Amino acid sequence: MTDVTPARIFEVATGFMAAKHLFVANEVGLFEKLAKGPATLDELTERIGIPRRTTRIVVDAMVALGFVERQGDRYQNGPVADSFLSGRAPTDLRLLLRYFNRLLYPTWMKLEEAVRTGQTPSQQFQFTEEDQRLFSEGVEAFSAGQAQALAANYDFSRHRSVLDLGGGTGSFLIAVLSQHSGLDGTLFELPGAAAVARQRLVGSPFAGRIRVEEGDFFKTSIPGGHDAIIVANVIHVFSSERNLELLRRIREFVSDGSRLLLVDLWTDPTHTQPLFAALMAGAFLLRSGEGDVYSEEEVRAWLKTTGWRPLERKPLAGPASLIVAEKG
Repeated sequence: MTDVTPARIFEVATGFMAAKHLFVANEVGLFEKLAKGPATLDELTERIGIPRRTTRIVVDAMVALGFVERQGDRYQNGPVADSFLSGRAPTDLRLLLRYFNRLLYPTWMKLEEAVRTGQTPSQQFQFTEEDQRLFSEGVEAFSAGQAQALAANYDFSRHRSVLDLGGGTGSFLIAVLSQHSGLDGTLFELPGAAAVARQRLVGSPFAGRIRVEEGDFFKTSIPGGHDAIIVANVIHVFSSERNLELLRRIREFVSDGSRLLLVDLWTDPTHTQPLFAALMAGAFLLRSGEGDVYSEEEVRAWLKTTGWRPLERKPLAGPASLIVAEKG
C-alpha cells in the first residue's frame, strides 16, 4: 500500500476552487479580452479594468488549468477557451458558466441538507425575472449540442408537427425546424420560461412556425395535434413516480403512432457512468428535491408500464442520448 497517496483526495476536494476561478475569469471577461489578441499583464489589466494583482491571480490560475497560455510575458487564450469562451465561435458556453456561477454554485452549499432530508432546501430556485433569464439561457447553452445532434440524427421527415414539453427557450425546436422546413412546432412551458422563449423568438425566422403555450404538464391539458413529442432534460427533474405519471399523461393527449423523444443523461445500470451524470444527480436533487439520474433500463420499464413501445437509443452530444418510443 506504499504507492497509495492522498493526491486524488486533494484533487477532488479542491475542485471547487478550480471551478470558481473559471467562473470568475468568465465574469470579468478575461477570455473575451484575450480574444482581441495576446496581452501582457499590464495590457490585460487595462482591458479588464480590475486591479493588476487580482488580474494576475485569475489569469495565472487559468494558465495552470490549461485555458490560457503564456509565452514570455504575454498571455493568450488556449484552444478550448478560444473555441468556447471567447465569444468568437458558434458554440458559446459563457452563458452556461454564468448560470453555474450565479445560480447553481450557491445552491451546492445546501447539498448536505438536501441529502440528509431528501428535500429541496427552502427558498431554492425562487426565480426573479433576471434569474429566469440566466437559467433559461444557461440551460440553452448546456443543451445546444444535444439539440443540434437530435435534429441531425433523428429522422423527422416522418412527422408533421413537433411538441416540446418543458423546452426552455425553444432551442430544440429551432434546431429541428431549421433542418426540416415542412415542420411546425409548439413549445409548452411554465409562464416564466415561456416569457423568455417569446422574447427569444421575437424577430426570429422561426417566430411564425413555433407557437408558445403556457401550462404545467401535471395539471393542465397537454397540447394535442402533434406526432412527435420532445421531452429533453426534464425527466431528471422528477422522481420515478412522477415520471410515470408524466408518461401516462403525454400518452393520453397524442394519437397512435406518435413518437416520444426522450433526451437526457441516461446512465448505465449502476448510475455511475457517465461520470458527469453521476455528479449532476446532486444538481437535479437540489433543483426540485426529487430529481435524479436514471438508467436506460429504468426508462424502458417506465415506457412499457405506461403503454409506450420502446424503439431505440441513439447517442447525441457529450454524455446525452436519445431514447425513442412510440404509442401503439
